[in-house]
Amino acid sequence: MSMEAAPTQDAQLSGTVLFYSRPEPLSKEAHAKLGVKRVDNPFSFAAKANVVPLTLPEFGAASLSYPIIFAGDLRMPLAVMGLSEGQNLYFVDDVRFETGAYMPAYIRRYPFVLAGDEKGDQMVVCIDRASPLIGENADAPFFENGELTAFTQNCLQFCNAFESDRRQTESFVNLLTELDLFELKVANFTPQNEDGSQGEPQQIADYFGVSEEKLNALPAAKLAELRDNGALRQIYIHLNSLLGWDKLIAKGLERAQRELDAAAAANKA
Repeated sequence: MSMEAAPTQDAQLSGTVLFYSRPEPLSKEAHAKLGVKRVDNPFSFAAKANVVPLTLPEFGAASLSYPIIFAGDLRMPLAVMGLSEGQNLYFVDDVRFETGAYMPAYIRRYPFVLAGDEKGDQMVVCIDRASPLIGENADAPFFENGELTAFTQNCLQFCNAFESDRRQTESFVNLLTELDLFELKVANFTPQNEDGSQGEPQQIADYFGVSEEKLNALPAAKLAELRDNGALRQIYIHLNSLLGWDKLIAKGLERAQRELDAAAAANKA
């Protein structure tokens, strides 16, 4: 599985944004009677996403749950949640997010999003009008008496904070690119044969990550600068998170075994 291609994190209204199929600018004229409904498993829309974009301030918390990689021409940071396209190993029965795992802000902000207007001059607050979370007689209306509700204002603040974090992340990635610290990495899995011997290594994914060799080769003054501006800490968090590939592979094997067991039980029934 190649992870060189990355989902679009933010886009023009005419473009595509991961999870958002019909983004519309939020307005009291069009959405006065709408809001967010309380539903079971509200984040199940992400159950088929094997990678989800991350922002820099999330690296520490996300690293405890997932490998953090960089992908695409823009080297977008991603939390890896599955081993193949359409698979998210952190959703139980494809509907409920696993308790204790870090949920990226990219998922939590849904169905709201900031997107560039058609001219690209400013950011526009949008909602995914196709979302089943949105409807009339909602538990959390968007508007009340023609004004934004406290719920909506809090959601917009979250989106603005996310946009600020996204810009910070972009600057971080640009810095790593300027220093030529990225290299193509490979995640491998070595299966165990029935006789207990090790099988042939299998490639799980290829992606971009920071090269420890290139990092260690930087001048002492540049390393000190990265330390002082906080970038070095985030780099080491990313590198340490890559140890999580083993955990992810183990989760994948467990799910595959459960599916085999379920299929076998169904055939016997």
